[in-house]
Amino acid sequence: MSALLPLAEALERVLGAVTAVAGVETRSLIAARGCVLGEDIISAVDVPPSDNSAMDGYALRAADAPGPLAVSQRVPAGAVPAALAAGTAARIFTGAAVPPGADAVVMQEDCAEVDGRVTIAATVASGDNIRRRGQDIARGEMALSRGRRLRPQDMGLLASLGLASVPVFRPLRVAVLCTGDELVEPGDALAHESQIYNSNRYTLAGLITALGCEFVDGGIVRDTPEDTAQALSAAAAQADCVITSGGVSVGEEDHVKAQVERLGQLDLWKLAIKPGKPLAFGRIGDTPFIGLPGNPSSVFVTFCLVARPFLLRLQGCADTAPPRLLARAGFAVPRPGSRQDYLRVTLRREGDGLVAERFPNQSSGVLSSVSHSNALAVVPPGSVVAEGDRVEVLLLDLLTA
Repeated sequence: MSALLPLAEALERVLGAVTAVAGVETRSLIAARGCVLGEDIISAVDVPPSDNSAMDGYALRAADAPGPLAVSQRVPAGAVPAALAAGTAARIFTGAAVPPGADAVVMQEDCAEVDGRVTIAATVASGDNIRRRGQDIARGEMALSRGRRLRPQDMGLLASLGLASVPVFRPLRVAVLCTGDELVEPGDALAHESQIYNSNRYTLAGLITALGCEFVDGGIVRDTPEDTAQALSAAAAQADCVITSGGVSVGEEDHVKAQVERLGQLDLWKLAIKPGKPLAFGRIGDTPFIGLPGNPSSVFVTFCLVARPFLLRLQGCADTAPPRLLARAGFAVPRPGSRQDYLRVTLRREGDGLVAERFPNQSSGVLSSVSHSNALAVVPPGSVVAEGDRVEVLLLDLLTA
């Protein structure tokens, strides 16, 4: 396991390790945002339930235009219209059911009503401005499929079917342990200059809760084999997945890797990516384990690239791959690297495309490179980039939602 593993191969192995997903529970629709559907949703109704008007105007038979036609009824949204009498028109409003017998709606701007009779100034064809019954979703049609992570627009779609609750996979409990004698929690005073505040805890809490998972705080773990083993065992007993930051490199004070191997097994270690080479994956007993690096930017990048798709798949999500865009490089990479590099960049609009500007300091310890960027630019191993070349980019907003 000492050779650096390409990300694509590592992801295949990590996602392939998911043999079972969380159980299914029923949640109210309001509480289902970000959850993953546990069953296919088949519509029991037509949406819309009847032919309805796409605008304010007059419903009529196209063959009766241009009139003048007597206005025989007024149909607001929510009213049940009467059948349209021959040679008449109905005043109708957006969303209102079209009267039986009418086959077109003419917008009010093309109509002139005088003394209860309307004249049509436009050419009228059957079907004009009518939204047909079931044109959005038909009864018996699959509305959304199992494994879909619910977005606000999906919640609205499910509500249009009359559903107040939906079956979703149970949110995961994800335990986070931050290792290092140098770490101090924000709010406490630093005793000396070699201590640092624990930023990784808060980065990971935000990333995990954004996925709809429950964040289980395992606290700071001191750099001893005994403390590390005890914390890993306790976390594995109460969580669906354990994530650590730090302690998986090769230093004498890096105890996580050895203790995971003692308590369970390690399936992969070290990725051919930058930042984030020291990443581990395995299990503690039967509980999945992901060991992230300790450097703040590495924590963010490796979580987004490896931990995020794993947690989504563990929750039953079918599609875990983030969308990629193309942008012109506003930077140069003159020398090829041996690892796939994820540069922190800011995208800006220029002409008809996007330009990626690289954050000046790409050190894995500089968290501002992530905070002040909105995308990751992907530079494959062995590649050079000239300014103006096309590069693939991943939007951070899509990786953190």
